[in-house]
Amino acid sequence: METDRRVGVAVDFSASSKNALKWAVDNVIRKGDHLILLTIRPEGHYEEGEMQLWEVTGSPFIPLSEFCDPDVMKKYGVKPDPETLDIVSTAARQKEVEVLMKIYWGDPREKLCEAIDNIPLSCIIVGNRGLGKLKRAIMGSVSNYVVNNGSCPVTVVKHHD
Repeated sequence: METDRRVGVAVDFSASSKNALKWAVDNVIRKGDHLILLTIRPEGHYEEGEMQLWEVTGSPFIPLSEFCDPDVMKKYGVKPDPETLDIVSTAARQKEVEVLMKIYWGDPREKLCEAIDNIPLSCIIVGNRGLGKLKRAIMGSVSNYVVNNGSCPVTVVKHHD
């Protein structure tokens, strides 16, 4: 059995990503794993903060203690919600896993696939926004892209309202 599993979960703090995170904690994460939250921010011209240094490669790994600190996360332009923080804090305590966050800037489809190879991830869990056929055709589906282009096992967790 693999002892150093790195389980990635794509999080944008939406209901569907929180659902995917809960599913990952309940069904995939086990003692000793690294739970890595992947957050993708839109590209932009940032004038200050750490994001300028890491725009191409993504941020360094941010430990749970730091991404629970609003001042630290403000530097990256990310504001985690209390429910997400509660889910990962509980998982860290109860399942004895190391929780880290990595932030990328750019197209979520491409950046998630890059993260799979660069971290590297053992598997990735992504939420599904439940787009209709027309919206999916126009906007493109992040989960569909990662399923078809990712180099590790990908689980898509459907979100039901």
